[in-house]
Amino acid sequence: MAKVGLDGHDVGARVVARGLLEAGMEVIYTGIRRTPEQIARIAMEEDVDVVGISILSGAHLALVPKVRSLLDSSVVMVVGGVIPQEDIPELENVGVSRVFLSGTSVAEIAEYIQSAVSFPEESNGSSDGR
Repeated sequence: MAKVGLDGHDVGARVVARGLLEAGMEVIYTGIRRTPEQIARIAMEEDVDVVGISILSGAHLALVPKVRSLLDSSVVMVVGGVIPQEDIPELENVGVSRVFLSGTSVAEIAEYIQSAVSFPEESNGSSDGR
């Protein structure tokens, strides 16, 4: 979970991060005012499956494509925040998997991430899968 650019409002990002933790996901929150390069570097170092960008600044069409271009193509990218409906197709065209608008429930976000990422089956060493 990352806040890109000069956007300093992170309450929503922290709420989503906490909710995803409670849904059983490992979450790394990069904090506010990160550059696209910092976000991509952290994603690579942490070997993440998903990068979530929270953005309220209106700079999504400038910053989100830059982040996407720096990420490995196997990394799922989702964006949330204040995004005009007319900008969603452009974000999807640059490789954003899903845009979540303000007011989307954390449960919906978690459900989407779980469906978008193949998580390995947890094994307890039993040969019959139990």
